[in-house]
Amino acid sequence: MELEETLLPGVGVRYEMRCSSGQVLGIVVQRQGGAEISVYDRRDPDRALGMFRLSPDEADAVAEVLGAPRLTQRFADLSKEVPGLESARLGIGAGSPFDGRPLGDTRARTLTGCSIVALVRGAEVVPSPGPEDVLRGGDVLVVIGSGAGLAQLERRLSDGG
Repeated sequence: MELEETLLPGVGVRYEMRCSSGQVLGIVVQRQGGAEISVYDRRDPDRALGMFRLSPDEADAVAEVLGAPRLTQRFADLSKEVPGLESARLGIGAGSPFDGRPLGDTRARTLTGCSIVALVRGAEVVPSPGPEDVLRGGDVLVVIGSGAGLAQLERRLSDGG
């Protein structure tokens, strides 16, 4: 599969890929956050068979459906390939001692050996969040590490221990 990316000055970015079925899928991600998704005729790649226009909120919802679960699945797949490595989705509860504090305050890597690879907040996915990213109740952290490290981090996030 090849994904072509084309900058559309003043509009956004266009992505195009030929699916295994032979159909061509085109996605224009607009600067304002919306998107247009088109499917093209196999025989005539200039003829669109249909198009969906998505508002910024709708585009975010589709990105959430395709993004966070797929990201989690990729790390789950990785953990099957690397002995001793596991992945988890750990929530930040409203009563967590880290609710309202920067991610770096968790000291996740230093104390548990775990790496936080993404922060999921509603429809937003922040890959590779930095230590300055402030956590909020309801956030979900996508984490990889040993089973013991994940359990330790889960305890730490819930009660500070």
